Amino acid sequence: MTVLGYIGSGKASEFAGAVQANKDEDAHYINVQLADEDTLTPEALGLTLLLMQEARRQGVELGIEIHRDTCTETPEKSYALADAYQKVTGELLPMTWDFSHFSVVKHLRPDNYAERLLVRPDLVQKAQQFHFRPFNGHHCQVPVTDGHGHLTTEVKDYLPLVEAVLKCWLSAKENAGRDLFAVPEMGPVSSGYNLSTLPSSWEDAKVLRAEIDKIWRRLTA
Repeated sequence: MTVLGYIGSGKASEFAGAVQANKDEDAHYINVQLADEDTLTPEALGLTLLLMQEARRQGVELGIEIHRDTCTETPEKSYALADAYQKVTGELLPMTWDFSHFSVVKHLRPDNYAERLLVRPDLVQKAQQFHFRPFNGHHCQVPVTDGHGHLTTEVKDYLPLVEAVLKCWLSAKENAGRDLFAVPEMGPVSSGYNLSTLPSSWEDAKVLRAEIDKIWRRLTA
């Protein structure tokens, strides 16, 4: 069984211990929510370089997540960090993609999800983790089902983006045989993602997983 790890920190002094704690739980692939929303690119770059250095030292692989209240909460900040990292290292920044936060920031429409969110296919193809939380332009999480076993209109609008993302990732020759972790992410009521009147986020996540699997199987048949 593959164990996926997590680090949430903006303090360099915590990096070594956080990586080791994940290794102690047998996590090799670790998702990172880095620093805060007011962390400027130069500081974020310094933290990223230190964290990646620590990951190499301990033999694990990291992905800097696109997420609210971190140094990557907007497209502009995320791409600025990725560009700065590539300028210094000559390498693409490994990222974990959760497109829902970008969509809300930019108030996207279903007909321009892929156009606006896949502007950096090189970074999408470099990634190893995707958090496929269904969204629209005003809500970072929409219900998968209507409570009666039927897919919602909103998730039907969202699933073509999942297909576009997976198709982009698979089109990179270097990804042949490479592991990809697709998380059917549905946050609970306690986190503010789900609403008390909506279907269970856990039950919806199971339905979403099946829909993602259908797309993957179709693309890899």
